[in-house]
Parts: sequence; structure tokens; C-alpha cells
Amino acid sequence: MKIFSYPFIFLIRIYQWGLSPLLGNKCRYTPTCSQYGVEALKKYGLFKGGYLTIKRILSCHPWGGHGHDPVP
Repeated sequence: MKIFSYPFIFLIRIYQWGLSPLLGNKCRYTPTCSQYGVEALKKYGLFKGGYLTIKRILSCHPWGGHGHDPVP
């Protein structure tokens, strides 16, 4: 059920509103990794959406991808 993903979406929103503005824009992708996570969790729920989010965050490094990468 997608309802189980709501606490994780809430944590991402706290990061977006509180911590992200202090860190500045460092994401290599569009949409940002946090926005991607929210979209993936809403679309697929906790398990698949969480997997896609973790996979995306782990690919965000200097040798990883960049550019437009929407939620599948």
C-alpha cells in the first residue's frame, strides 16, 4: 500500500524545506533526487519506489549519470 510511503515522503519534504536550501543546488539530475524520491514513492509505493530512490541516490556521484532522468 502506498500509505506506508507517506512517512518517508514527509522526511524527504523536511529535507527539501529545511536542509536542502542550506546545502545549495548540487544535484546532477532533473528532477532533483529528492523530488524523484517523492514521485517514485507516490507512484510505486514504499518498496519499488524506495528501491528506485536509493538506486538514483547511489548513482549521484562524479562518475555517475546526469541530465534528465524521470521516474519510469
